[in-house]
Amino acid sequence: MPAQSDFSTDAAFRSEVGALLDDLVDQIDALDLEAVDDLDLRLTPGNLHVTFEDTGAVFVLSQQTPTHELWLSANLTAWHFLRKDGVWVERDSGEEMVAVLSRLFSEKLGGAVAFTV
Repeated sequence: MPAQSDFSTDAAFRSEVGALLDDLVDQIDALDLEAVDDLDLRLTPGNLHVTFEDTGAVFVLSQQTPTHELWLSANLTAWHFLRKDGVWVERDSGEEMVAVLSRLFSEKLGGAVAFTV
């Protein structure tokens, strides 16, 4: 388990990830862009799959309990986020997860998307 993670227990990590993914689904559902109708969202415990039906592209956010990380797979790239001081950041680059998600969704949907967590 990374020392820099905010979580001291697996249960706290899973609880936070569940709330975060629920919040992201609500934010995606609330987007006011035409292309949102072409999204298929699947939320399972610890995982969010977003399929862009027009292109077949898939974004997957999945919890990795042993490392207390959230992994994102999108556009043939992977990111590994951990929460430090209350902010989800990519473990290697330090980029905030909301910035990465906002950029990826904006590119796919062709309009401005700004997630908050």
